[in-house]
Amino acid sequence: MTRLDGLRGLAACGVALLYHPQSLFAPDVNAALPGLLRWFQHWGWTLVDLFFLISGYIFAHVYLIERSPGQGYVLRRGTLESFAVARAARLYPLHLVMLLVCGVVFLDDPGNTPLALMAHLFMLQGFVGWVGHSFDGPSWSISVECACYVLFALGAVGGRRTLQRVTVLAILGALLHFAVQGRAGGPWVGDGLPRGLLGFFLGQVLWHARARLRHAPSMLLLCLMAIGISLDMGRMSSLLPLSLLAWPALLLLALRLKIMGSAPMRWLGDRSYAIYLVHWPILMLGEQRFGHIPGDGTTWIVVTLLYSALVLLAADVSFRYIEGPARHAIRAVWQRRADQRAQRRVAGPSGASADMGGA
Repeated sequence: MTRLDGLRGLAACGVALLYHPQSLFAPDVNAALPGLLRWFQHWGWTLVDLFFLISGYIFAHVYLIERSPGQGYVLRRGTLESFAVARAARLYPLHLVMLLVCGVVFLDDPGNTPLALMAHLFMLQGFVGWVGHSFDGPSWSISVECACYVLFALGAVGGRRTLQRVTVLAILGALLHFAVQGRAGGPWVGDGLPRGLLGFFLGQVLWHARARLRHAPSMLLLCLMAIGISLDMGRMSSLLPLSLLAWPALLLLALRLKIMGSAPMRWLGDRSYAIYLVHWPILMLGEQRFGHIPGDGTTWIVVTLLYSALVLLAADVSFRYIEGPARHAIRAVWQRRADQRAQRRVAGPSGASADMGGA
């Protein structure tokens, strides 16, 4: 799974360093960029759907274990409680810190209302349209991921058939949404949850089919990726070919590339969450200070490199001193309490028996 962590790091950089920063530059600067960079500026937001796909695949790999051959899968690591603690420890500390940072730095932003703050605190920002881009805007996708986690955990605890039903309903529901409500271009606010459901549960399907997909020719995967990226859906949403063809093919290709597990890719993968969250306030401050920067291709390269270095430095500091330590501390506290509860359960009956024997 290390290779998918590397892919997630690249996807985070695509969103944070190539898609969102186009707002720093004057329109003529962006228009003069070469085709590949223009693609990222137009479609880079869909890399969030690649996040969802990767998460679904990794979650199935980490948390599902086959009960017995042919009997389906159950949660690998204990109870729903341990699952919830692990997810909260992973996501919430940095989310809370960046929420507070954005609240202080952008105190005068009219969108940063008390109601929006409450939505962010309870991880509901992705489900309230006007709240989605308040405070640390990109965190809307984190709330959608949390909803996918809940459905996944409840389905897995319910057994093989329940998990299958949840998976089928999630994917079909998302496809129905895009067939009926999908619009060309984007991103559109109302697509958040369907995007998460489609990507996350399709990733889980890919994991279940990994043995068969391992033999798919790489050239076929490259062709599917190219078709998914280039297919024009007209007035329908182009998320479908990307989510159903391009990103699954890219995920399977990444699993075959040794470079995706290299030290630089692991470094990016470890900091992907921090990159995704910390870049937004840096970008917003840059917009407030410099506006739309005029210039040419050289200007774009210099500004983008400086901005990227600042984001990666902030992400590294956040990972080392906020995200990692907070995650370990929360899980350690929960583990101590779980051990104490287990000791009391063991000691209870024996203590009662000793009292009875003494009587």
